[in-house]
Amino acid sequence: MRRFFLLSLFLFITFFQLFAQKDTIEIAAVGDIMLGTDYPERKYLPPDDKCDILLEPLISHIDSSDIAFANLEGAFADSAELVKQCNDPSVCYAFRTPQNYFSYIQKSGLNLFSLANNHMFDFGMPAVDSTLALIDRSGAYTAGVYKRPFAVFVRDSVTYGFTAFSPNKGTNDFHDTLRLVRIVQALDDTADIVVVSFHMGAEGSKHQHLTRKTEMYYGENRGNPYKLSRKVIDAGADVVIGHGPHVPRAFDLYKDRFIAYSLGNFCTYSRMNLDGPNGLAPLVKIKTNREGKFIEGQIVSFKQYYGKGIILDEFNRAAAKIQSLTRSDIPECVLRFEKNGYFSK
Repeated sequence: MRRFFLLSLFLFITFFQLFAQKDTIEIAAVGDIMLGTDYPERKYLPPDDKCDILLEPLISHIDSSDIAFANLEGAFADSAELVKQCNDPSVCYAFRTPQNYFSYIQKSGLNLFSLANNHMFDFGMPAVDSTLALIDRSGAYTAGVYKRPFAVFVRDSVTYGFTAFSPNKGTNDFHDTLRLVRIVQALDDTADIVVVSFHMGAEGSKHQHLTRKTEMYYGENRGNPYKLSRKVIDAGADVVIGHGPHVPRAFDLYKDRFIAYSLGNFCTYSRMNLDGPNGLAPLVKIKTNREGKFIEGQIVSFKQYYGKGIILDEFNRAAAKIQSLTRSDIPECVLRFEKNGYFSK
């Protein structure tokens, strides 16, 4: 009788585990976040360090997401010394955010971060180390620097693999395509869902459109976003999230896998141009099945104004911009957009 009971219990647990696995995954993603910098002066920080309201409008929109991604455009450090070469600090764009500000990012619900960008090493490895320590203590996940090239973690029975790339020193360099492919393939062998982040593409309102060519900016090779996105999906990626141009770009679907070529700026308090498309701050939420195939998505449109945080945009300008760019730059894309920001295939 006891043996029968144990066998029945084992079969019940096995059956329950099989059917308790999540069938649908929701991934939320935003672009660049930089809550202010104390370099070269503290005037570039929110008054009295009150940055708790900067991300507050985001919270209710990602609380149902399994993972919520952002690119940290700069390190969190209190005393690290400047490493970036600057002849005139007043016009030098180097970002060092006080460590206690990270708690506000943690409270927002964001829990997956790229460190692969052109500002992460402005204050050297000590600043990167302090940022890694803050993220680790918060229970969130991160990757993108040589010290942390990828991350593998489990949430609600789903195993995620994450990696991030940029063309910048100290980060995973996307010009090293052999290493790029090896990392993604290894993650695909391990994880149910593989997310890849790219800091790539030329910057500014003149570079909203996807050219499908290698993009140069101030003499730097910023990669070919169209080609690189397809390369990592061929290697096993399920979701590709781009940022770096500081403006939104088109969405795409390749082999039923979702691509955002750039999510632009999201919450960049100071020292950033927020005019026109630079101030559009999209949040994208996508749903995939357990194998990573795209099901449907939604763009929640926010707007930024200089010296303020994000504000929900009733005119849905970020969604309209992404829809327009997708139609013009990738006319063969099968994604269908609705006026309320929802999209599907």
